[in-house]
Amino acid sequence: MKKIKSLAALGAASLFVANPTWAAGTWAEARSDAMGGTGVASGSYGSGALINPALLAKAQEEDSFTVILPSVGAQITDKDNLQDQIDDISDKVDNYEDVIDSLTLQQIITNPTGSLNLLQGAAGDLAGELEDLRGKTAQAKAGAGISVSIPNNVLSLAFVTKAYAHGRVSSSIDQQDIDYLRGIENSDTVATGVAIDAATNGSDAITRNLNSTASGRAAIVSDYGVAMAKQFDLGGVPVSVGITPKLQKTWLYNYTTSIYTYNSDDWNSSRYRNDDTGFNVDAGFAADFGENWTVGLSGQNLISRDIDTKDIRITNGRTGETKSYKDTYQISPLVTAGAAWHNDLITLSADGDLTETKGFKSEEDSQFVGVGAEVRPLSWFAVRAGYRADVKGNDSNVFTGGVGFAPFNRVHIDLMGLYGEDETWGAGAQLSMTF
Repeated sequence: MKKIKSLAALGAASLFVANPTWAAGTWAEARSDAMGGTGVASGSYGSGALINPALLAKAQEEDSFTVILPSVGAQITDKDNLQDQIDDISDKVDNYEDVIDSLTLQQIITNPTGSLNLLQGAAGDLAGELEDLRGKTAQAKAGAGISVSIPNNVLSLAFVTKAYAHGRVSSSIDQQDIDYLRGIENSDTVATGVAIDAATNGSDAITRNLNSTASGRAAIVSDYGVAMAKQFDLGGVPVSVGITPKLQKTWLYNYTTSIYTYNSDDWNSSRYRNDDTGFNVDAGFAADFGENWTVGLSGQNLISRDIDTKDIRITNGRTGETKSYKDTYQISPLVTAGAAWHNDLITLSADGDLTETKGFKSEEDSQFVGVGAEVRPLSWFAVRAGYRADVKGNDSNVFTGGVGFAPFNRVHIDLMGLYGEDETWGAGAQLSMTF
């Protein structure tokens, strides 16, 4: 779980090092994230390169060169408290191995009761942890973005770099591990045989009978593109269209190993990591109806790409069978529609995904809807709130909120936070400047 959190942070931090939205889409933008993850119609022209490239063309005469440097966000769901569970099972494994390694034939003969009590207690503790850990998962998401937007009456441009990361840790508990450990705990005869075997042949005689695994999957996708947008007048209706061709690089992590030797430091090993580079494109549309209504449509990653993780093979010490662990990360079109009502004081927004949000094939798809509001009581201060839900019920529903500060209308600081079911929480921040 620690490494999942590190990978989530890496998805944001990687924009600032030699390598490489976290909410409902593939972007992080603190204002929109605070408003329930909406922004397809309600986003500003400066954030258009991250959310909907068509918004780039909606700059007003007073708007100027805008830089977002950066926007970052992260979200963690750990309803089963898996982080502490893994720490606990590591302690139990260490204790179990220490007991096994300390056994000697002389000790078993001279103090059989004491030796068996230690072994049976350690085996029972470890079996209890395995039972409690069975079926539990934890996941994290993160995103970051940098953009430089240049409004123009002929063709608005923006240079954009963004990254989003998604990670998940799960366990696969072998029932025979639990049965084996409970057998030691509950039978003096079995415990004596195991103790003699361990004292004679070493702890490998025990651990080869334990075959539960832990799997960590993570993906980091980074985009490098140039957004272009143009506004047209169609029957008196201002209509904007935009497109972002981009280079896309993906890093995949498939850390699958015995749960008894799980080490978060091994996540980044080349044995479990591979990468892929390709081309993709985002596109968008926005239209203004009267002074107060805007509707929008965005399409992210319009070119589908399926990328396989590395194939990790683990041999079952009990049966000698080798099992393959492999997954496929799906980059697929995500189309979102949005509408917004706005005046000088308030903005109300609603977005809904028309397609599913995909990830690893081993995971369930999601489809998000969100609503949000922004109130601007002062020219330099804004308060925001919203709600986002997964209509498929596979991701956590969350409440969002945040504030924005814009001293002198030159420097913009936006902060957001979220909290939802299944112990889900997150935060984000954004710094932007206009010149």
